[in-house]
Amino acid sequence: MAVSKIKATFTSNIQKVWQTVTDVADYPKWRSDMRATSILNEKQFVEYTKNGYATTFSITRTDPCKRWEFDMENSNMKGHWIGVFTQKGEQTEVCFTEDVAAKKFWMKPFVKRYLTKQQEQFVADLKIALQNKA
Repeated sequence: MAVSKIKATFTSNIQKVWQTVTDVADYPKWRSDMRATSILNEKQFVEYTKNGYATTFSITRTDPCKRWEFDMENSNMKGHWIGVFTQKGEQTEVCFTEDVAAKKFWMKPFVKRYLTKQQEQFVADLKIALQNKA
């Protein structure tokens, strides 16, 4: 398993950060790597990359404005994501952790670097989305 963790601080209140991160139907509007999302039910959704590659997410824990967790799976990987949200004065700190196992042996050496890149892009896109909602 490869584990990647990223922390970031935003000059937005925790409710705005929480709403932006958990509103998966809105992802295609602000995430540069997403083409579409599909809500299957209140606990499952699918993300589609710009190339149409699908990943299914199953929400396992929701503590509003505190913690959001889900399992994720596609044909290449299976894993778990944890998002922790903390209000720090006028700012919000997030800590996103992904724990992923590659399903294909040849992919294992690349998983950690791929996760890190994906997390950095998510945080960069989130920062822009929050600025645009100001």
